[in-house]
Amino acid sequence: MIDKKITVVFADEEIQKAYFRMKTDDPSLYKFLERATDDLKQNPFCGIQIPKRQIPKTYVSKYEIDNLWKYNLPNAWRLIYSVAGSEVEIIAILLEWFPHKEYERRFNY
Repeated sequence: MIDKKITVVFADEEIQKAYFRMKTDDPSLYKFLERATDDLKQNPFCGIQIPKRQIPKTYVSKYEIDNLWKYNLPNAWRLIYSVAGSEVEIIAILLEWFPHKEYERRFNY
């Protein structure tokens, strides 16, 4: 059990707007994302950690991250996030989500 405060945030305002747009644009995907954020609030390390050597440079330059995680959503969608924190708080930072084909393209699989 994690005994620190856990917060889930969006990497930027565009990601946040896209998340809430899903509520009307794609209610089932929104529901999956909502469940994922609930899971991350319980345990931000519940996803699969992506090896540092496989982190796309675009994430490093745009968000200045040094770790990356993947949360598998239903219907082969992927949620990509990073984890940051301190002695008292852990923050899961949502970066983007996309179908598996786009995920493979982004990560050059």
